[in-house]
Amino acid sequence: MNGPKHKLCTKLSSTYLRKWWITIVIAAALIIGGIVVACEFSVLINAVVDRMVALRPGAKTFGWWAKPPVEPRISLYIYNVTNADDFLSNGSKAIVDEVGPYVYSETWEKVNIVENDNGTLSYNLRKIYSFREDLSVGPEDDVVIVPNIPMLSATSQSKHAARFLRLAMASIMDILKIKPFVQVSVGQLLWGYEDPLLKLAKDVVPKEQKLPYEEFGLLYGKNGTSSDRITVNTGVDDITKYGIIDNYNGRTHLPHWTTDACNSLAGTDGSIFPPHIEKDRILHVYDKDLCRLLPLVFEKEVETSNEVPGYRFTPPEWVFADVDSHPDNMCFCPAGKPSCSPNGLFNVSLCQYDSPIMLSFPHFYLADESLRTQVDGISPPQKELHQFFFDVQPKLGTTLRVRGRVQINLAVSQVFDIKQVANFPDIIFPILWFEEGIDNLPDEVTDLMRFAEQVPPKIRLGLILGLCALGVILLLLATFCLIRNSHRQSTLHLEGSNYLATAQVDMNKKQNKENQPAARY
Repeated sequence: MNGPKHKLCTKLSSTYLRKWWITIVIAAALIIGGIVVACEFSVLINAVVDRMVALRPGAKTFGWWAKPPVEPRISLYIYNVTNADDFLSNGSKAIVDEVGPYVYSETWEKVNIVENDNGTLSYNLRKIYSFREDLSVGPEDDVVIVPNIPMLSATSQSKHAARFLRLAMASIMDILKIKPFVQVSVGQLLWGYEDPLLKLAKDVVPKEQKLPYEEFGLLYGKNGTSSDRITVNTGVDDITKYGIIDNYNGRTHLPHWTTDACNSLAGTDGSIFPPHIEKDRILHVYDKDLCRLLPLVFEKEVETSNEVPGYRFTPPEWVFADVDSHPDNMCFCPAGKPSCSPNGLFNVSLCQYDSPIMLSFPHFYLADESLRTQVDGISPPQKELHQFFFDVQPKLGTTLRVRGRVQINLAVSQVFDIKQVANFPDIIFPILWFEEGIDNLPDEVTDLMRFAEQVPPKIRLGLILGLCALGVILLLLATFCLIRNSHRQSTLHLEGSNYLATAQVDMNKKQNKENQPAARY
C-alpha cells in the first residue's frame, strides 16, 4: 500500500540531491577560478601590455615613440679658464670658473621611418635645439676661455711621431698664430667656429683621412637630422627585444673594442625599455657619443609628482673604473693596459677621430679625487647634482624622468718640441659638463601608466574575492541543505519503520482474535 508513495518520495529526493550536487560542482569551479585568477591574471595583463606597447604603425604608442610628446632640455656648464697666461708662463695651477647653465630646449622626431619584414623599424633622428635665454645665465654671445681642443689634440697625437714632424707643426702653429687657449663665445664653442688648423688640414690631408667638417664645435652638426640610420626591434614578435637596437648604420657591433660583449649595440635609445622590468635587471642605453653601451642598475623606488611609481636606474660605480678595480673593463683598452683610462674616466678617442677626449661624470663624480684637484675651481661632486640616472615605469618600460649628466675632458700630453705647449703639463683638463633630460610626461601618458599600475591589481583582487566568496557561500549552502535532507530522510525512514511495526502488531492482534473462537470449537 506504500509502494507508489515511496517511489515518488525517492524520485523527489534524487532530484533534490542532484540539484545540490550540481551546486557543489559550481561552487568548486568558482573557487578554482579564483585560484587561477590569483596565479595567472598577471600573465593575461602582461599579454595586454605587450600588445599595447609594441611598435605598430598607427598605434598611439607608436606615435609617442616617433614624436615624443615631451620637451627635453640640455643645460651646459662651461669651465672658463681665468688664468691661462699664468698657467702657460709660470706653471701655475689652472683656475677655472664654472659658468652656466646655458639652456636649450629640444624637439625630437624620428623621420624616414621604414617598417622592415623582420620585425624592425629603421629611422633617422631629428633633433632641433632652441636657445632658452630666459633659463640661462646669459646669452650665447657670452665669451669664455677654454683649451684649444683641435690644437691640443694634434700636439698630443704627435708626441710619438718623428721629431722633425713636431718641429714642423710648431712652425706652422707659429705662422698661423695658434695658441693653446681660445677665446670664443658660448655659441661658437658649442655650434662651431672656423679653426685654422682644421682649415689647413682640409687642404693638405689625404682625402680618405680628412675630417668630415671644417669647423670645430662640441655640438657641431647635431642641430638637425642625423645621417645615422638606426634600426630597432618593434617588440611585436618578441617583447623582450622591444626598442633594442638591431643595427646602427648597418653594424650590429662596434668595431673599437676587444670583445663582442663590449662592442655590443644591444641597448635602447633610453626612451623605452622592454616592459615588465624587475629590480635585478640590467638596462642598457646606447648613444653614439658615449662610444659604448652604458649599463644601468636598480638603485631605488621613486614616484613622480603625479603619483606614477617607477624604478631609478643608474650606472654602476664600476662603469668607468680602472682595470685594477674592475678587470672586466680591460676590453675597453685595445692598446693594452698602459693605454687604459684612469679611474673614473672613459676614453672615447676612437669615436672622436683620435682626439684625446675623456668622458666622466660631472665634477669627476665617482672618479679619483686627484683628477678634480688638478685644477682649482671645481667644487666636490654631489650625488643629487651630478649623478646620471633614468627613472623608468617598470610595467610599461617607459622612461619617466632622465638626468643624463656627462663631463667632457681633454687628455693633454706634454710635448717639449712644440714650444707653444712645452709648458702645458700632462693633465686631464675639464672642458664642460652637461645635463640632458626630461622632467615629466604629458597627462595622457601618465594617466595610462597610472591605469596600468593601479587598476589591474584591483580587478585581480576583486575577481579573487568575488569568485572565492561566491564559491564558498554556495558550497556552505549546498552542504547545509544536503545534511538537512539527509536528516530528513533518516527521520522519514524511522517513522516509516515505526509505522510498519505498529501495523504489523495490529494485524497480529487481529488475527489472534479471529483464531480464538475457532480453537474453542
